[in-house]
Amino acid sequence: MDGRLMDGRPQAARRRPRVKPARLWWLVHQWAGLKLAILLTFVFATGTLAVLSHEIDWLLQPGLRVSPATVSDEPQWDLIAAAAAAHPASAAIRSIDAPVASAFAANVHIIRPDGSQGFLYAHPATGVIQGVGPWAGAQRILRNMHRHLNLPLNIGVPLVSVLSVLLLASLVSSLVVYKKWWRGFFKPVRWRDARTAWGDIHRLAGLWSLWFVALIALTGIWYLAESLGLDAPPAIKASAERAIPDNEVVARFPASLEAARAAFPELAIRRIVFPAKPGQAFRFEGDASAILVRPRANAVWTDPATGGVLATSRGEQLSVHQRISEAADPLHFGTFAGYGSKLPWFLFGCLLTMLCVSGVTIFALRLALSAREQRKAVRIAWIGMGRWKWLATLLVGLGLILVYPLIAA
Repeated sequence: MDGRLMDGRPQAARRRPRVKPARLWWLVHQWAGLKLAILLTFVFATGTLAVLSHEIDWLLQPGLRVSPATVSDEPQWDLIAAAAAAHPASAAIRSIDAPVASAFAANVHIIRPDGSQGFLYAHPATGVIQGVGPWAGAQRILRNMHRHLNLPLNIGVPLVSVLSVLLLASLVSSLVVYKKWWRGFFKPVRWRDARTAWGDIHRLAGLWSLWFVALIALTGIWYLAESLGLDAPPAIKASAERAIPDNEVVARFPASLEAARAAFPELAIRRIVFPAKPGQAFRFEGDASAILVRPRANAVWTDPATGGVLATSRGEQLSVHQRISEAADPLHFGTFAGYGSKLPWFLFGCLLTMLCVSGVTIFALRLALSAREQRKAVRIAWIGMGRWKWLATLLVGLGLILVYPLIAA
């Protein structure tokens, strides 16, 4: 033999076996869900908890609780501001946020006399200060860990957001791998063995979560684009003509509040930002007729010295780019319809987190051929993650370690 095939071609010209498209998509699905499974699970879990993070703070901070029967339609902003300014823990007010729900107090972001930040919890109808809270509560900690792992924003945000590309790849590949997937919404789980049961649970949860996975992936990709410089410009920038002393800001607040209400009567104020530096204005943010926008999209700026209106912004007047940017947060966290959206987002967030865990479990059980090997499923999954597990574990560890500086600040 001279090293040639029967058709005369050299053996070196023999083609390698082609990977079938279905197999290729399966490998994409496995890689996207397995290699960084530790980091994905952590990000999904913290994001899910972040949806109800205000409620977690409500459980942890007694000062946040009020009786719904004692609450009026709109917070008494002037009473809250006066009570917060007079409180010994407060050296300056930075902002006041309306209650999240009827059983919540209003949140007053303050600067303490020592320069640290904190919160005062004020009864929305009487303005009485019910308690003092830390700057880094559950809402802040979960938000920071989910958004950027407590890393610097220019590093952490794109690093976390790029995971949405993996999520989208997992979504697309699953629809290719799972033949005639639209028939599987009501298929029962087969409990004959662990591998079959986990496989059915994974597919069933994935099917019912398709819309949610797509939404989270697309909004995550939008966050990635924003972190790379494609963020929308602010609607308006307004500045006051002259500064006033810090001790006069609260005294002049009622005039600005009245002017804001007159300039934008349909505005349901949700947040008031106080001037922190010379030249800054009061900013009154809230809800109006525009849908899927953050409170900052509807705003009135007033001059702290004169109480005159400097500018107004309405959600309907924003550009398409700005409206997309404003819609990302309400859609990503489900805050656009109160508990009518937050609770479904929390439940589907739990499903998304479970999909990560069940996907890794299926991988391990597939390789564990005997019952004895199934006891080593965790070790099999750990090995299967390859070198990527060290990067994922490092990032999760950093996110947890960096909670301490956040709490201590």
